[in-house]
Amino acid sequence: MPQPSRTVLLVSRGLDPVGSGRQIELAAAAFRDAGWRVHVAATTADGAVPARLAAAGFATQRVGTRPVVDAAAAVRLARLARSLRLGGQDAILVWGRSQARLAGALRPLLPHTRLACRLESPPRHRLTGWCLQRADLVIAASPEIARGCGDLGVAADDIVTVAPTAVPAEASGATRAEIAGRLGLDPEKLWTLCVAPLGPESRLERLLWAIDQLGVVHRRLEHVLVGAGPQRARLMRRARMQQVGERLHLFPHLHSLPDLLRQAAIVWQSGEVACGGAILDGQALGIPAVAIDGAAARQCIADGETGRIVPADPESEFPRRVLGILEDEQLAARYGAAAKVRTAAAFPAAGMDAVVAAVAG
Repeated sequence: MPQPSRTVLLVSRGLDPVGSGRQIELAAAAFRDAGWRVHVAATTADGAVPARLAAAGFATQRVGTRPVVDAAAAVRLARLARSLRLGGQDAILVWGRSQARLAGALRPLLPHTRLACRLESPPRHRLTGWCLQRADLVIAASPEIARGCGDLGVAADDIVTVAPTAVPAEASGATRAEIAGRLGLDPEKLWTLCVAPLGPESRLERLLWAIDQLGVVHRRLEHVLVGAGPQRARLMRRARMQQVGERLHLFPHLHSLPDLLRQAAIVWQSGEVACGGAILDGQALGIPAVAIDGAAARQCIADGETGRIVPADPESEFPRRVLGILEDEQLAARYGAAAKVRTAAAFPAAGMDAVVAAVAG
């Protein structure tokens, strides 16, 4: 077998194997299948994906030691990129808005290496736009995100639009009882799942309020939130104040997330999270979804067909729509069946090949 002639360095936060984390796993596999030598750099200390990629044989290194990207991670990333001796035929693909800012720092160090940014959420700040302008290519996950990049000054010729790929991670086959035992859940109750970074854009106060309201009318619910971030302590305090701690199970990351996802009654999202957190993967498995209106929600969910997209106000609309699905098995089944069909058509398994082709130039 011929040795790979090109190298790609994939740069992302430490994530879990749904949403953006799953997209990175699929990208690594697609690049390897296309004959590239793949290196992966995780810029934060959390998430199960880096360990999963290392176990799959990819050269993986954590350059960050905190739950947020900091200056030390940027310095280590620069050292790693230089040590790989990347040349004109090689590429760096950074994943997400926070990583896009690192691209601005890498550009002067590797002026001849192709630099690409993958965005699955709309860019919002001028600094992000400036960093995106320094890249050779921006790969937007939707036309809405592409327009946002253009509004921040990125040239139209430097933007391509490639939808995410919906291929959920394989489960280990753990039973519901086994999952419940590992995570401290009640196997007789319905489980909801939200995967989101514990930051301001996730608007998790809406999730806590919804959990509080659902507890009044539905006693057979338990809620799992998977995520890490700077607002963890604040979130836990608020959960105690609202007396929802007994129903909310918070995990910074979960290696068993692919198994848990298959047992969820519904996936939901209270703020703007790339790929809707677990929504894209859940929809591919036939799990209905409810999300507050946003770019990811509009891309992943067909409102009234595969789930519901609800406005942020009034706040009562979010838990009301969730309850309507949980209490109507026929409606949930109809949404789930439509979700599988739509996801297979709109987010095809071969979609990641287009990302590889765009990076190759």
